[in-house]
Amino acid sequence: MNFTIRVAVEADFEPIVNLFKEFAAFEKVPERMLNSVERMKAEQNLFHCFVAETTDKVIVGYVTHFFCYFTWYGKSLYMDDLYVKPEYRGEGIGTALIKNIFAYAKESHCHKVRWQVSKWNDPAIAFYKSMGAVIEGTEANCDLLLE
Repeated sequence: MNFTIRVAVEADFEPIVNLFKEFAAFEKVPERMLNSVERMKAEQNLFHCFVAETTDKVIVGYVTHFFCYFTWYGKSLYMDDLYVKPEYRGEGIGTALIKNIFAYAKESHCHKVRWQVSKWNDPAIAFYKSMGAVIEGTEANCDLLLE
């Protein structure tokens, strides 16, 4: 499978939002996906994403991220989501996306990359471990929706 990893642009927002919806359904929480193309356009200065695009110009995966500061480590990169459409898994796309994030974090002088994975998602856990990740069950996510 031939594909390219590149920075997302505004013209990609609609297919990316559709992938967000797919990912939320995959995670078994479709009701939590409240984002929209309009919101992304209004907030695009905060949106950082790499996409995987086929030679036919179809976006089949993405990884979203942002910089943050962890008190114990300093400048870090948080990988918010990594998703590849099911029919394109096993083609090296997820590996290319995550390696791209790791390289980008290093180039940006980050000391750490952090992300989360659902405890039930055994294939993702195995994939992340194969990439060198340490997965601990010592913390839980806390969310407060401000709408």
